[in-house]
Amino acid sequence: MSGVQKIRVPEGEGDQRLDRWLKRRFPTFTQGRIEKACRKGEVRVEGARAKPATRIEVGQEIRIPPLPAQETQPTAPPRPRLSDADVRMIQDAVIYRDAHIIALNKPPGLPTQGGSGQGNRHVDGLAEALRFELDEKPRLVHRLDKDTSGVLLMARSREVAKALTEAIRHREARKIYWALVAGVPTPYLGEIRYGLVKAGGHGRGGEGEKMRCVHPADVAATEGAKRAHSLYATLYRVASRAAWVALEPVTGRTHQLRAHMAEIGHPIIGDGKYGGSRQENLGDGWGAQLGGIISKKLHLHARSLTVLHPVTRQSITFDAPLPAHMAASWDTLGWSEDLAADDPFAELH
Repeated sequence: MSGVQKIRVPEGEGDQRLDRWLKRRFPTFTQGRIEKACRKGEVRVEGARAKPATRIEVGQEIRIPPLPAQETQPTAPPRPRLSDADVRMIQDAVIYRDAHIIALNKPPGLPTQGGSGQGNRHVDGLAEALRFELDEKPRLVHRLDKDTSGVLLMARSREVAKALTEAIRHREARKIYWALVAGVPTPYLGEIRYGLVKAGGHGRGGEGEKMRCVHPADVAATEGAKRAHSLYATLYRVASRAAWVALEPVTGRTHQLRAHMAEIGHPIIGDGKYGGSRQENLGDGWGAQLGGIISKKLHLHARSLTVLHPVTRQSITFDAPLPAHMAASWDTLGWSEDLAADDPFAELH
């Protein structure tokens, strides 16, 4: 057994839960043992009793009780093995990189985080290939749906992750999406304020779970419902059949843009969850498919994200080109990316 250790939280390791910090430092210090040590007062922060969920900061002194000799030094966990193809794919997705931030153009079909049976083939797992010259892998600060492509930011340190997460949470980051939708929204520029509530799926794992729109007047009286606010701008149209729209989520609810566009009768092309064949569109009764050579994949793309750089404090905008299936649809419909206005929502801001 080793004696009591007192360790100061070093730079880069602040703003995290005590239990997570301990497990990273001492991987065999299990959650159960950490909770017991906290209850008994054997683990302390700045001399005071602490809970496993206590958030620690740089410079604080952590008291660690005696541990078996093999646990006294942190052991770096083995890095996951990634295929050469996956390394190339995720590195090719980088559209911006500096010492603090990495911006990706996330490919459609790639989950942001892992789930059962996915292994490391998600952005968080593949981030091992995005360390470049730094020792730690970049951290996610927001998410995109699996089938949504486009700008995804990652932070290269804990402090930058905290700053970016706060900026996104407090709506200090501006996101603009592009979508191909069924029908043509009118008026061409508008707002959608339906609330959203989770509607249960089927099966033990809740498969098929989705968000249900709630009229703004009913949100307060609907259990679990949250207010949601989206802007849309119709940029170009194909007769009354389809339209290229820009979308700006003012709030950031799960599936917000997909549910909102379906609710107003213009589901996003390729959206099997929210744009089924029974979805009405201007009375035509057709769903979220255009047929012909237009891909059946989801046509929703996070085109741009603007935020204050957490270190330089300068406004920076990241733009992501369309994925291959959407670029092909744009070409088929006679559109090009440079046709879009720089800010389609200027009248609403």
